[in-house]
Amino acid sequence: MSSDETQVQHTQHAFLVAWGWFAEHIGLIQAFQGLSLKQKRYHHTPQGKVLEFLVAILGGLKHLQDISLSAHPLDRDQAVAQAWGQPGWADYSGVSRTLRGLSWEEARQIALTLAQIGQPYIEAELRRLRAQGKRLRYDGDLTGIPVSNTSQTYPHAAFGHMDDAIRLGYQAALVSLESPTYGRLWLSVAHHPGDTVSCTQAEALVLAAEVRTGLRPRRRTELLRSRIQALEQQLAQTGQRLDTQKGAVERARERLAEAAQQRQACQQHLDDLEHDDRIRNRPERPSSALAQARRRLQAAAKRLKGREDAWQQAQRRLARTTAHWEEQQAAWSLLSQRLTRFEQDNATNPEPMEAEFRLDAGFGTYENLALLIEMGYEVYTKPHSHRVVAYLRRQVTNQTAWVRVGANAEMTAWPEWKLKGCPYPLDVALERFYTGKTLQHSALAHFGSDPVTQNLPAWFEHYNGRQTIEAGIKENKQVFHLHHIQVRSEPAIYLQECFVVFAANFIRWASHWLASQALPGDNALNVGQLGIKRQVQVAAHASAQVIRNSEGRLLKFSEHSAFAGKVLRLPGRSHPPPERPKFASLMPFFIESHLIAQPLR
Repeated sequence: MSSDETQVQHTQHAFLVAWGWFAEHIGLIQAFQGLSLKQKRYHHTPQGKVLEFLVAILGGLKHLQDISLSAHPLDRDQAVAQAWGQPGWADYSGVSRTLRGLSWEEARQIALTLAQIGQPYIEAELRRLRAQGKRLRYDGDLTGIPVSNTSQTYPHAAFGHMDDAIRLGYQAALVSLESPTYGRLWLSVAHHPGDTVSCTQAEALVLAAEVRTGLRPRRRTELLRSRIQALEQQLAQTGQRLDTQKGAVERARERLAEAAQQRQACQQHLDDLEHDDRIRNRPERPSSALAQARRRLQAAAKRLKGREDAWQQAQRRLARTTAHWEEQQAAWSLLSQRLTRFEQDNATNPEPMEAEFRLDAGFGTYENLALLIEMGYEVYTKPHSHRVVAYLRRQVTNQTAWVRVGANAEMTAWPEWKLKGCPYPLDVALERFYTGKTLQHSALAHFGSDPVTQNLPAWFEHYNGRQTIEAGIKENKQVFHLHHIQVRSEPAIYLQECFVVFAANFIRWASHWLASQALPGDNALNVGQLGIKRQVQVAAHASAQVIRNSEGRLLKFSEHSAFAGKVLRLPGRSHPPPERPKFASLMPFFIESHLIAQPLR
């Protein structure tokens, strides 16, 4: 590089510098500077301190205080600050105060900004998938973010299932897209209290994915219409039964009133006889009129009790049928509204995109399966109820053929099987495998055009491909420390979740950009060979010289770094960034549960 006007700096965070160059290239820094945050400026702007929090997450800092108290404090690295367009970094306490002062409106504004920055990359992948004739492949999951069980300072934290235990904390609902270029891209994250369960979030995950991509499959309105027609027949039958039971209740009431009158008459007759016998001082004999009247009263009382029981039983039967009818009526209303909505969706969707959703058993209720089927998705999941596994095991005989699908796993399957309670037939499979010496069973369920029952190993492998989202969650927790909350204001906790999933995407985009921009050479660092974990935990904390002049920018790694002797050289001019979306009302990449569009239910 030419020595004309050459600037040389030293950094302990080499890749944070390189990522700052990429952030400038895509307009991230400028976008943060334009944020409207209602906080006072002292030595550093609130926008700069929020940006510093994002940089700390990119660097994999576990604690907010690591900004200032780590072995190589980020807030003293002037080269990183300059790369990110800042005159300097604030102390961690200043960052903490700024985050604590953020309102929900400001946190959402920041989330929307990140969504707008990343949208061109999402849209480019969608165009690539469409050009390749591939379907959209979504994975959804819910992951726990625990805090101390004795803490009282985390707002709206709640006890729920997290990491196979009951913990206090929050839940994050995540959706990822299988990307031909980047492997996996996060589409959304939604913030929930810790007692949120998966089966309540399937619809929200689908809606979030559709809003983020702007694409949806053709709704299966013909299936939904048939389901409504079947429900109408059931409603008619229930209505007839309801009318019959109303008549039965009325007849039982009349018979009860008749029995009550008879008992009253018997009682009055007995009272008259007793009065007459007392006056005449006549003793009661077994065959006397008084004894016979007493027996008639006992029979009348018994008859009254029986008819009262019959009336109450008829009322209970009517109450159950009425409740069932009301449930069916509510379901009919819900499905009718859904049909209207789906018909409108199809009318405004001239180019539907094939799409599939893979979800674990927590989401696999019959109602969720029916909804996703009607929304047009190819569905891969596991049944929510353990009873399905027990039922399928009862279908197995000595003649059942098992197919090996893994090292210690076998499967058998039934195509288009009708499960009680599920409105649509499903491809179902029973899997058996050993954990140690214990034989375990689980079930798979599928709906769609893929002939999964004809190739069980492929079905097994494809469903287990959803481990990509599990690997992504593991990366978010182990690399970006999603599970370690650094702040105690709920808007800031939400923002940390946003920053973590954005960071995972950002580094993937930056890796491709750096690999495409880097000038070749014998000692050039091959960015493409560095995984996300190594970039964050090693390259982002490597020492290097930062050299700038009119010819470009150079990272020269020091002899004491893991990349000793390597350089990363970028030219003075780079390719223009992807075109920004030209709409202002983009749904945030990061979503609160109550911000999702009106549910389809």
